Amino acid sequence: MLYHLLYPLHTAISALNVFRYITFRAIYASLTAFLICFILGPWFIRKLSEMQIGQYIREDGPQAHHKKAGTPTMGGTLIIAAVVIATLLWANLTNFYVWILLLITVCYAAIGFVDDYLMQVKKRSKGLTARRKLMLQVLCALIAGFLVYSQPDFNTQVTIPFFKKISPDLGWGYVIFATFVIVGTSNAVNLTDGLDGLAIGPVVIAAVTYMIFAYVVGHVKFAGYLQINYVAASGETAIFCGALAGAGLGFLWFNTYPAQIFMGDVGSLPLGGALGTIAVITKQEILLVIVGGLFVIEALSVIFQVGFFKVTKGRRIFRMAPLHHHFELKGWAEPKVIVRFWIIAIAMALIAMSTLKLR
Repeated sequence: MLYHLLYPLHTAISALNVFRYITFRAIYASLTAFLICFILGPWFIRKLSEMQIGQYIREDGPQAHHKKAGTPTMGGTLIIAAVVIATLLWANLTNFYVWILLLITVCYAAIGFVDDYLMQVKKRSKGLTARRKLMLQVLCALIAGFLVYSQPDFNTQVTIPFFKKISPDLGWGYVIFATFVIVGTSNAVNLTDGLDGLAIGPVVIAAVTYMIFAYVVGHVKFAGYLQINYVAASGETAIFCGALAGAGLGFLWFNTYPAQIFMGDVGSLPLGGALGTIAVITKQEILLVIVGGLFVIEALSVIFQVGFFKVTKGRRIFRMAPLHHHFELKGWAEPKVIVRFWIIAIAMALIAMSTLKLR
């Protein structure tokens, strides 16, 4: 909105020429989203407390978590509002990719909101059924995948990190592949959201990483120099990534240990879905396994635990899944688990960045 209001005036006021630069707008989208969460955070927490929307703690979870029961939740509503507002203010709203990102974010937030509402407000212990939630996620992701696929000259080849000459073309099957990436990432982030600040920290790291990739991929000269797939108009998604990172930092101020608020599914599902969609748009789909390596590890720990439990009829690989609970039960203090997992996320992001040259 600000881009459309102020940039046309640059011919009269030369200083407004800065609005043409994606880097400038990405930085200020980040600051805008941060300030929205930071300023409104205390009021939002207070309102949730007044409405008695508190976190439900599973009986089979770690005993140390029972003291967190009643902590205000559904804080993801504030994160998503900050991301959407900042993006609408600073992005070029004629860019179709920006609207795809906003669509998947809002749709997944709606799914998470209904699930949280049923569980936290209506006090239904399970919220939406797993099957219904997954079906809704798949439907939204299919729509987003088709919209990306339908863009003129969009490349349906899959980029393989470190191997510039290996790029299998999936054709129409790319829609199914994109759906898998979006849904998989959404649920991986959701599974990681089990400790104070554990999920939002790596989300911020991943958002910053993809902000850089979005800018490079959307710049024809940089993409050519680095020998990566150029995606026309994708650079504008860097503004969304900046807003995502800023909102995440603003929320982390209140979500850090000991948390004053939790994001709930209304936050974790759309944040993961947005990261998956960004990976698809920027043609860095497989790279998400590295950038979001922590989310992958957490999701795999659940898959392996459940599978091993069924095959061996009761035996377990970990003391509890997802993996962060395993280390809790081994005696690690919660802050130690969180910070060490953040360190892993940073290391994975740096490895992902190295693929820009190691090709």
